[in-house]
Amino acid sequence: MTAHRIVVVDGHPLFREALHGALSEFFEESVVTEVATEQELSDLLDEKSTPCLVLFSLSTPSAQGLASLMQLRAQYPKIKLVAVSPQGDQATMRSCLDIGLAGFIPKSLPAEAIRDAVEQILQGNIWSPPELASAQEEDRDIAGLATKLATLTPQQVRVLTMLSEGLLNKQIAYQLGVSEATVKAHVSAILQKLDVDSRTQAVIAVNRLGSSDWQQAVL
Repeated sequence: MTAHRIVVVDGHPLFREALHGALSEFFEESVVTEVATEQELSDLLDEKSTPCLVLFSLSTPSAQGLASLMQLRAQYPKIKLVAVSPQGDQATMRSCLDIGLAGFIPKSLPAEAIRDAVEQILQGNIWSPPELASAQEEDRDIAGLATKLATLTPQQVRVLTMLSEGLLNKQIAYQLGVSEATVKAHVSAILQKLDVDSRTQAVIAVNRLGSSDWQQAVL
């Protein structure tokens, strides 16, 4: 196993020591150091032997959260810098990755999962919890759906609204004052624009945006 120099930065002694022990046991050829404050990290980084990986807790005393991470990232671009936090909200995770960090590791992960994440990062990968990737994929899907909805005409929006209310074609035709054939033509156009195969799939698609919010996508 390749030797690495890893630094754990966390103001909580129990977590710091536990992480230090877990990494030392798994990365036997590596040197794992622990510090409690951002100042101690700064003093350490001034030494000649620069670490290749820094696990920086967002709850580190005197640290300024993302501001501290951005400064460290700019000052030491060759270091793999990873945020560690007891809170794994998606906004924080995305912000950390957006500023160029090598990963985001929630403290709630079991030791084995943290070791696996660190190993992936040391191999040159960007690591984040699987649920973040799922959420990002969902966001892309929602954005794509909103784009498709924006192509609907006002009348098609009315028809789709009524479809989502469970109305039949003849009921929609009666309420809109048009022929049933016209409604069928609108439904066909809606399915084509949303790239779905059935009216049920169309209703499911728009319901992903919320029962009352999806119409805002076409404004």
